[in-house]
Amino acid sequence: MKDLTNGSIAKHILAMAPPIMVGMVTIMVCQLVDLYFVSGLGEAAIAGVAAAGNAGFLVNALMQVLGVGAVALIAHAVGRKDRGDANLVFNQSVVLSVLFGLLTLVAGFALSRPYMRAVAADEATVEAGTIYLLWFMPALALQFATQVMASALRATGIVRPSMLVQALAVAINIALAPVLISGWGTGHALGVAGAGLASSIAVFVGVLMLLGYFLKLERYVAFHPAQWRPQLRQWKRILNVGLPAGGEFVMVFIIMAWAITC
Repeated sequence: MKDLTNGSIAKHILAMAPPIMVGMVTIMVCQLVDLYFVSGLGEAAIAGVAAAGNAGFLVNALMQVLGVGAVALIAHAVGRKDRGDANLVFNQSVVLSVLFGLLTLVAGFALSRPYMRAVAADEATVEAGTIYLLWFMPALALQFATQVMASALRATGIVRPSMLVQALAVAINIALAPVLISGWGTGHALGVAGAGLASSIAVFVGVLMLLGYFLKLERYVAFHPAQWRPQLRQWKRILNVGLPAGGEFVMVFIIMAWAITC
């Protein structure tokens, strides 16, 4: 843990802001990478992936709700030297990340095609976007776990590990995308499915690396299975703080969806 209650406030802000920004744009960078590498598959593929990627803003809203709620409450607990409450909030946030991740998967698999039919102009675009979403949904679901662990680290003043992990995840996505999409070196081109799969693999590797960091190096907050029993009071605390932050991403999703349909 890094004590942020001492020293220059401006220095602390400048030190923490860039890594936090990296974390926020990771999923969007993955989508841009996917768009770049599917550009050679035709207009339908580009339109489908672009339209499907807009759904990421809606999932990002849930991520921000969880991340902002967790980081604020854990930081408050750390500031008042209440390690017990910091760990309780962290572990309840882990439970919520699992629930939100499962909800994302279920909703994604059930609603991908209806969503694409609502925003796409032709059947080829619907098909491309649906296939991409189905393979990209695991990446979105896993990001909840990444968000909670990164938020817990930020709340204790540690920002570099999560930034490095997320940057490496983007690098993995860039390396895998042409291999899976176009079949570079393998001869097995997966098309738009490969784009979504590349992102999902990259995020999965990132989750494993952050998990390894927590299990081996993090000491202030840690996984305590005894605290994983759902506690609605703690969920309410987290969501009350995080909901206003998620509203911004919901508005972006609505504006982008409206622009696409027009």
